[in-house]
Amino acid sequence: MVKLDRLINVLGGFGARLGSPPRSRSTELRSVALHDPADPAPGGEDVLLAVGVEPGGAAELLSAAHASVVVFRCADLDEQALAAARARDVTVVLVDPAVSWGQLAGVVYGLVLEGRETEAGRGPTDLFALADALADSVGGPVTIEDHRSGVLAYSSRQHSADRARMATILGRQVPAEIRRKLVERGTFRHLETSDEPIFVAPLEPESVQGRAVVAVRAGKELLGSIWVLTEHELTGAHRAALVSGARTAALHLLRARASADLERQVESDLVIGLLEGHADAAAVLSRLGLRSRRYRVVAVQVHVGGAPEAVPLLAFERATTGFGWSRPGRSALFANTVYTILPHDDAEPACNWARALVRELAGDATVLVGVGGPAEPMELVDSRREADESLAIHATRVDRVPAVVYDDAWHEILLRRLRHAAATGRAPDRGPVVALRRHDREHGTSYVETLRAWLECQGDLGAAAARLAVHPNTVRYRMRKMAELTPLALDDPDARLAMIIALAV
Repeated sequence: MVKLDRLINVLGGFGARLGSPPRSRSTELRSVALHDPADPAPGGEDVLLAVGVEPGGAAELLSAAHASVVVFRCADLDEQALAAARARDVTVVLVDPAVSWGQLAGVVYGLVLEGRETEAGRGPTDLFALADALADSVGGPVTIEDHRSGVLAYSSRQHSADRARMATILGRQVPAEIRRKLVERGTFRHLETSDEPIFVAPLEPESVQGRAVVAVRAGKELLGSIWVLTEHELTGAHRAALVSGARTAALHLLRARASADLERQVESDLVIGLLEGHADAAAVLSRLGLRSRRYRVVAVQVHVGGAPEAVPLLAFERATTGFGWSRPGRSALFANTVYTILPHDDAEPACNWARALVRELAGDATVLVGVGGPAEPMELVDSRREADESLAIHATRVDRVPAVVYDDAWHEILLRRLRHAAATGRAPDRGPVVALRRHDREHGTSYVETLRAWLECQGDLGAAAARLAVHPNTVRYRMRKMAELTPLALDDPDARLAMIIALAV
């Protein structure tokens, strides 16, 4: 089951917009149907795909449809059609005509019909089976890649595989050297602009194997590409099979994206409930597949120029890559921060996870990471607050450590809390620190600096003098004059602590 709000948001990524807004976005969708011209009362299902319906026939369809949502593949509808939709309380979704009905149906079916299954962690498609079937049709080994040249699937037949193909499969990524050669030959430029297959000559002098490559596209968006190892340009039935395979792969990738998007939303909602203390912690952790006695919450923020609104989404995507229980943690995107719950008592695994994420976001990005303290299930709210505070400390650091861990920065966090508490009320206008600051301001003395050095050096005149770069007698003289100006009560441990706090905040 998926709610209408999720369907609208996902289709929005493919150029869809609302023609007639819904009365409630929380409507639950459980079924999908394709328009049948022979059905006089179409749409007994929740979502109706208006396949074959031209804009001129939309009003008639909407007047008879019993669906909650009707999806049209057109730029706009006339007022008569929209009035019919409003009269029957039907939500109208208009999708960019550049997206085919096959691709659109894959997304909608993937969301609505596979929603319950994807929540349980089942993958919606098998790209490896597609690669095997396509390899049989085109007569050569096949690799399916995403738009960043990451390997998504490859055929099992490996005869005549060259060094470049083996390196790509083993590394699950096109090697930088090979990618550079392809860039120089204009291969990726062709994929960005054309749906026609091209032949790429052998990449190595000793090899006779070239590659046929075709873009995998949804409308105008490049989703990835299919590569076939071959000595010659594909023609006839082999070329047709490759083009058809690209359309099928697009459907698979769109359904995978829709399922992953739904997975992310379900996971994010559950994690946010845990971090805000609104959920049965033990039950939700079990549903998320996390089983540990103690956990850590990690908070991540990424700052970069260009498109700042997209950066948190990118970090969230990287943190949630690889669905299924093989991922160590579960994540949520809240405002501009990615929160991840990791099943670790020790901080080092959390730091290693953060370092791996930072490597994925390398470049001109500044990544801030805060790791909360160890927490039992009912204490995750506390670990989240500590992660937030550690992240704030990381933002002030000049040494740029990979992450700030609460266990190591607790003292800085305590002082930050005290500063915050002091800022929420009226600052004391009496006391030795206030008096010394006023005297320094009016007479140009260095009493506050001297008191801080004396307290931090625990009354050691020699150490305080070295820190201030003055003679010990100078420190002794200043301390005597300060005591004449205001009662310091240096023998009272509570007074010393209060002065340390006042100096810190």
